[in-house]
Amino acid sequence: MAHETPPHWDRNMRERLRRGEAAALAELYDRFASLAYGIARRVLDDDEATGQVTREVFGAIWESPDDFDPRQGTMRSWIAALAHRLAVARLRGAAAGPGVSAQVRAASTAARADYIVTAMPAPLRAALELTRFQRQDYRQMAERLGISEDEARRRLRLGLQLLSSAAQYSPDAPADMTGEAR
Repeated sequence: MAHETPPHWDRNMRERLRRGEAAALAELYDRFASLAYGIARRVLDDDEATGQVTREVFGAIWESPDDFDPRQGTMRSWIAALAHRLAVARLRGAAAGPGVSAQVRAASTAARADYIVTAMPAPLRAALELTRFQRQDYRQMAERLGISEDEARRRLRLGLQLLSSAAQYSPDAPADMTGEAR
């Protein structure tokens, strides 16, 4: 499950990082390192490079906490987008040859799908997780979540629509802090 944070937590964390509190960076790392690592891993498929990207993400946060703007999204989505951007940049810089573009697209789509699932609202994520990983149909999911069958179908439909956008994302397009192409 995702580590949801309220907006005031995000703003407070940015202020603590601005003041140079090493404990704030440690707390942020504990909360989001697995997210950054997972996204970078899907793009790079290399443990050493993934570890380097994860360190670069938190180094960049430490150096420039003002790059995060809580009015434009959550800290979680900003970290996910930063990890994705740095991993794709590393992949492009390390690889050569005609298959690189296809590899970048495939890795970006997979990482984008991971990001979409972790950033989507918890009710949609829970619906997808119950159907995908626990093999429950919408009726079982509705009963387990205590919602109507119509609501269960709606959550699944919205979650799948969000996931389908991962394939439409182009890693070559400029992106804002949430990774959306502009």
